[in-house]
Amino acid sequence: MVAEGKETEKLVEKVAEIYNWLDSQILKNKNRLAECRACGSCCAFDKFDHKLFVTTPELLYLAANIKGENIKPMINNRCPYNVEGKCSIYKYRFAGCRIFFCKGDADLQNEMSELALKKLKSICMELQFPYRYRNLAGALNSFAGG
Repeated sequence: MVAEGKETEKLVEKVAEIYNWLDSQILKNKNRLAECRACGSCCAFDKFDHKLFVTTPELLYLAANIKGENIKPMINNRCPYNVEGKCSIYKYRFAGCRIFFCKGDADLQNEMSELALKKLKSICMELQFPYRYRNLAGALNSFAGG
């Protein structure tokens, strides 16, 4: 189910601002982050020994941009938006996907992640949306009804 209305529109705008901020921070710190090879390895969570967590605002942002009925459940511990090794929602990808670089500076990535989470949580507080921080599989499966 996709929330609608002015509050959701504000939330989507605010998430876009956070993602733009993240992208600018990544560009500013590109010397500390290895360039993404767009290999899709990190999308296979078990194989890469990696977990991705997402927040309520990020899910609502994705749903608003790809139409909520296109939210896919995650059934095999691989991101369902990785299609033939490429991210099919790259423009709308989650904060964790934007921040993570296979060979990047882990301390910088952790710092950026914490700042992004604070900003995302503040959106929920400001607009009175419930804040949840869940693993991607659980979040997508709940949202998609899977």
